[in-house]
Amino acid sequence: MNERQTILLVDDNENDLLLGRVAFKKADFGNPLQEVHNGQEAIAYLEGEGQYSDRKKFPLPPAMLLDLNMPMKNGFDVLSWRSTQPAFKRLPIIILTTSVRMEDVERAFDLGANSFLVKPATLEELIAMFRCLRDWLHYNHFPPRNEAVKR
Repeated sequence: MNERQTILLVDDNENDLLLGRVAFKKADFGNPLQEVHNGQEAIAYLEGEGQYSDRKKFPLPPAMLLDLNMPMKNGFDVLSWRSTQPAFKRLPIIILTTSVRMEDVERAFDLGANSFLVKPATLEELIAMFRCLRDWLHYNHFPPRNEAVKR
């Protein structure tokens, strides 16, 4: 993955977003990070609608970190939406949540999640998790995105 490609972080909790930004930086991610605050904003971002229409400012991400429990549209809603969008069927979605419920794990994977990560209790553990994620994104081979979404 190109180290300059933007990662999309979807979470409604300001504390989790702050910790995510800090951990992202301390994990030496070379990628820029974009944030949205709920599933509705995530879908608008991916579709390039409204404030997200400028693809230079809001480029399509090669991967998305998605919380499950959010207002407006939750993570399951985003996964369900993605399953109906051929242009985004190859977008890796990594669930990043506090849920440890097996029903949530199963439902997320049934809806097409590529990974299910539980938010760790400490910043140090989050940094370690993000380092692993950084390395996985670096070494993993991704298929090209659908041309229909390149605006």
